[in-house]
Amino acid sequence: MLSMANNNKKNNKMSLEEAGKKGGKTTARNHDQEFYEDIGQKGGETTAKNHDQEFYEDIGQKGGETTAKNHDQEFYEDIGQKGGKTTAKNHDQEFYEDIGQKGGEARSRQRKNNGNS
Repeated sequence: MLSMANNNKKNNKMSLEEAGKKGGKTTARNHDQEFYEDIGQKGGETTAKNHDQEFYEDIGQKGGETTAKNHDQEFYEDIGQKGGKTTAKNHDQEFYEDIGQKGGEARSRQRKNNGNS
């Protein structure tokens, strides 16, 4: 018995996978980065219109769990280090004073709400 792929080749037909690859390569040759940015923007806007906060929370949760399974502590240390360096390059002392102030106020409110002074 012939497999479907062999049968398709015998009949000069492409499999769905082969057709998809061929179409993807043709699209990549015919379009530039701006094209992909535009369709990504439109797709993001459409997704935002069609989904609520719970959807984003769910996919964020799933993504976080998958990332945690696939990476160790060193990975998180590395990305934390890189993020800290980038943040330090992009912000001045006033930024850190401001977020420190906000953090202190939030912590104070949290303590008051928990009955701790």
